[in-house]
Amino acid sequence: MTNTAGRGIAGWRHTPATTWKDDPLRPSFPAVAALAAAAALVAGCGSGDDWSRPHPRPSAVGALGPGFVDPAAPPAPEATATPQPGSWDHVRPSEGYRVVLLTAGRDRPTAALVAAVKDWAAAEHVGLRTVTADGTADLLPSATRALDMHPDLIVSAGNDLIDPLATVTPNHLSQQFLVVGAELAEPTANVTAVDWSGASFRGEGLGMSSTYDPASFTTERCAASIRAGVAAVLNDLTGIVLWLDRV
Repeated sequence: MTNTAGRGIAGWRHTPATTWKDDPLRPSFPAVAALAAAAALVAGCGSGDDWSRPHPRPSAVGALGPGFVDPAAPPAPEATATPQPGSWDHVRPSEGYRVVLLTAGRDRPTAALVAAVKDWAAAEHVGLRTVTADGTADLLPSATRALDMHPDLIVSAGNDLIDPLATVTPNHLSQQFLVVGAELAEPTANVTAVDWSGASFRGEGLGMSSTYDPASFTTERCAASIRAGVAAVLNDLTGIVLWLDRV
């Protein structure tokens, strides 16, 4: 009798079923891992905010504390308000807030303001992009680049930007601006500033304030300036100057 061990029903030699492990068409484990990583990266990019799509109008999360302004008599445009220290502490922007930090200059006060804005953005999970002017000839173009990003707010840090902003801001009234550590001489309703005695630069035509003091740009005051300024903008208290001699 013919030995049929190891043969199939038709007499062919039985070939063991190919396992998933032995399938030559199955990608290797490193390949699978690489594909998974790539997919995760794509998913991460897709879920991130690349600013290409419209998003809900930002709002304030939390309320202004007593003494920020008088609710019964809010400051008029171009007025100066002196909020109580800490009255802005419990206000933060809603999710998805988009901010462009427009900066110029390498002096210590500007560096302190830039660091404060970046620290605030990280702490509040704000979408932050930075535009840095490359010299005097780039001041106006840098402001245009910031506008082209269509953020919720443009934050300006650096005295060199005051005169260019005085030119740009009246022509873009739908864009909110926040100037920290300086102010425009004649701001429009879309420009809010945070200033104090040791800062108060208002443009080349007016010269530097006699009380200007680089040492006044402390970490505490710079942090307060961005928080107080954003709190004002989110509560529609714009076109004014917040005076922060006390923080």
